Amino acid sequence: MGVLRKAINWYAKLAPARGPSKPPYKHVVQIGDPILRKIAEPVPVDKIKSDEVRMVVQALKYVLYKYGSVGMAAPQIGVNMRVIVLRHTEKQIASLSSELIKQRQISAVPLTVFINPILKVVDYQKVIHPEACESVRAFSADVARYKEVQVSGYDEEGEAISKVFKGWGARIAQHEMDHLDGKLYTDIMDRKTLLCSCWEEVNLSKGKVAIPFSPE
Repeated sequence: MGVLRKAINWYAKLAPARGPSKPPYKHVVQIGDPILRKIAEPVPVDKIKSDEVRMVVQALKYVLYKYGSVGMAAPQIGVNMRVIVLRHTEKQIASLSSELIKQRQISAVPLTVFINPILKVVDYQKVIHPEACESVRAFSADVARYKEVQVSGYDEEGEAISKVFKGWGARIAQHEMDHLDGKLYTDIMDRKTLLCSCWEEVNLSKGKVAIPFSPE
């Protein structure tokens, strides 16, 4: 407990003007936050275009871009709603090797908002790849996911929407859908493959590493 208290005090010094904030947050909550373990509530269809829901959608987009992520779910910004956003840009993909793109079947996913999404498995074959999560910052592990899925629901204008995702896009969709059911990839990962993504830096810096929980 002494080490934990020192860590808490250290982080407290980073933000001397801390105070309570209300969801939707402009940061991503971390594993241990009870909101991540709740089954998110459906959005009443007649409320989809309400100011409250629009605010949540805009906050999700803001945090998605702030973190440079490929997906975000409302519980990750402290909101108990069944809302997710997905995207994988050509610019993000360009930073990856051609071998990795081919191996993981990575292709662009346009920015898409799903409200009250329902997932249907199209291809039951599972593939295993490393997966990370902004709510489990600085870690990754191998996770088996279905190869192809269909996600149906409503867009932010209240219009019915349905899209099929393959390869890495299917993985993004499944990952975000899990968040709406109170699940994290750590629940289904191959536990032996869990690793800290900055383990080399920990050694190089002789353990003096601070993990930022927000890009800003």
